[in-house]
Amino acid sequence: MLRTFIACLGTETNTFSPMPTGMQTFEEGTFYHGDATRHPPDLFSEPLHVWRRMTEERQGQTVESLAAFAQPGGTTVRAVYERLRDEILDDLRRAGPVDVVLLAMHGAMVAEGYDDCEGDLLARVRAIVGPEVVVGAELDLHCSVTARMLANADVIVTFKEYPHVDGAARAAELFDICVRAREGAVRPVMAVHDCRMINMWRTPVEPFRSVVAQMQAAEGRDGVLSVSFAHGFPWGDVADASAKVLVVADGEVGIAERTARNFGDRIWDLREQCRQPTVDITAALDALAAAPRGPVVLADVADNAGGGAPSDSTFVLAALLERGIGNVLVGHFWDPIAVRFCQEAGEGATLDLRIGGKCGVASGMPIDLRVTVRRIVADARQSFGTSTSSMGTAVWVSTDDGIDLTLNTRRTQVFHPDGFEQLGIDLAARHGIVVKSTQHFYDGFAPIASEVIYVAAPGAIPPDFAAIPYTKFTTAYWPRVEDPFAAG
Repeated sequence: MLRTFIACLGTETNTFSPMPTGMQTFEEGTFYHGDATRHPPDLFSEPLHVWRRMTEERQGQTVESLAAFAQPGGTTVRAVYERLRDEILDDLRRAGPVDVVLLAMHGAMVAEGYDDCEGDLLARVRAIVGPEVVVGAELDLHCSVTARMLANADVIVTFKEYPHVDGAARAAELFDICVRAREGAVRPVMAVHDCRMINMWRTPVEPFRSVVAQMQAAEGRDGVLSVSFAHGFPWGDVADASAKVLVVADGEVGIAERTARNFGDRIWDLREQCRQPTVDITAALDALAAAPRGPVVLADVADNAGGGAPSDSTFVLAALLERGIGNVLVGHFWDPIAVRFCQEAGEGATLDLRIGGKCGVASGMPIDLRVTVRRIVADARQSFGTSTSSMGTAVWVSTDDGIDLTLNTRRTQVFHPDGFEQLGIDLAARHGIVVKSTQHFYDGFAPIASEVIYVAAPGAIPPDFAAIPYTKFTTAYWPRVEDPFAAG
């Protein structure tokens, strides 16, 4: 009988962020002690649901441990990481003999004293189960791939899509390879090609849409089991920050190496076409003002909570007010204080409200507005792929300047239009919609947008990849260096 041990631990760490990631942040995110599969799935608990179902379809037994995932932020507190890690390890020891260990992690988690949390966890798991048990890991594609991860996992698979709409599919892929390895049907070996690039690749649009299709077409042919492109996480200052192609092959490391190099060369050749298409605030608002129809969607990419930003910056809002551009919706502002004041005043109230600018210099200055509270929704949620994500309490306020704002108590980026629509906001009637998000908004908003503009405003995750002040990541990379391979 197949015995599968499953667990989840992760966050995406912006090492430049001033916001520490502690236990409260985990408790506000995904946080289940062995029973995540009894609750509705989210992005990082969803693999556990898949693995339990696929194990039970084989009349096997699942041993379920911790599922803990925190909203991206700054470095994780050491004691918190060690406590969560050790809960998984203790559960694994108590589980007794298992055939397969499957871990849902991020791949860019950094804690005090641990630049490679995933590699640390995998190494400790391997020390417990020994060399015969198959160990598999599913990672977010914004991950680092380290030598320690490769040395201690049999199979690593990352998401292929950004937005991350394929977490369940990748979980099933990982399960299939690991179980076949346990049965002796395949002998997975892994190889990595370092692309020496820092960038953000958008998979729904060309030219990268075709690259993803080619990756999937290569799987199951000529000894290739899986192809992953680990985009890297630009705002994590760790030694292995660059993007890498990771290939799992059946028994032949040469096949894995050649396939990884071939895909890496193709991605390199497309580098200029895949530059992040951002414009500054002035150009973005010029385009908004000139647009013949709406809604025009402006992505405030530098204030994306999903990259560890506060989601309370006011730079775009201040520019809108200065220019007198109305009929624009801006959200979601993480501002529990402003939400509290709106709750106290109640729906329909008009009050003076100080909004945003609370977390540091990357947040800008707070803005004082006269607002009317239009709607308050407790336990607000928004769709994200096949799951939903909590927003805490959400509030819609409007100003006399023709600008509407959404405020919420649980820090999160904008994922889907329903995050606004649940408040009663008619998106089609807005000329402009400013979303605090980098790319996860795209699947939901592209179908309703007359145009999508990526705005390089100031913020905690500015998209100037050549200028990120790395200290631990010392490898030459594009676009800081035109040809990092020649640089050695």
